[in-house]
Amino acid sequence: MDVKIDPSWKEALHSEFSKPYFQQIAAHLKTEKATGAIIYPPGPLIFNAFDKTPFNKVKVVLLGQDPYHGKGQAMGLSFSVPDGVKLPPSLQNIFEELHNDIGMPIPHTGNLTKWAEQGVFLLNAILTVRAKEPASHQKIGWQQFTDRVIQTLSDEKEGIVFLLWGKFAQEKQVLIDATKHHILKAAHPSPYSADKGFFGCRHFSKTNNLLVKEGKDPIDWSLP
Repeated sequence: MDVKIDPSWKEALHSEFSKPYFQQIAAHLKTEKATGAIIYPPGPLIFNAFDKTPFNKVKVVLLGQDPYHGKGQAMGLSFSVPDGVKLPPSLQNIFEELHNDIGMPIPHTGNLTKWAEQGVFLLNAILTVRAKEPASHQKIGWQQFTDRVIQTLSDEKEGIVFLLWGKFAQEKQVLIDATKHHILKAAHPSPYSADKGFFGCRHFSKTNNLLVKEGKDPIDWSLP
């Protein structure tokens, strides 16, 4: 399939798009749509994280699992929802930690595009989901693709801060060269686990301290 994605990523990942597994992902999505399945996020937003954060701009990677499966929530950026959409519980907890860590007022929006445009790569390991069926696309091939994305970032760049929240994200640590990148781990911000090591992790201030040590601009985490 002809993948519409930021040119810098197309160049970095060019060999992946022609591989059989990637063609199978495209065929699977096409078949599901033909049978009337609703898939999130909408087609033009599947690679939104790549478009908002070009390869050469990535400073931080915030890894999620798969998109929100409710109507109007998924926008191709991990943990993010469009303006006007009610904040999901995990995002509420992220904002609470931000408030406690750096004093940021709780935002009125869950749209994290501002972070992405500053170099926070908001990557879901699984890029699509069927409506109301969490993890429904877990085994269609996306993880082979996003594992390659993480490995490519690790191999070709230096000094990235990887935020790995929860067991699923932390299993991706094997793809990252810890001798040249920074890995921060915490519990997932879900209501089921946030009080078991996410609250108090101070990952936002720690990230900025690491970026400054790397000679990079810190992230302005504030949102409207």
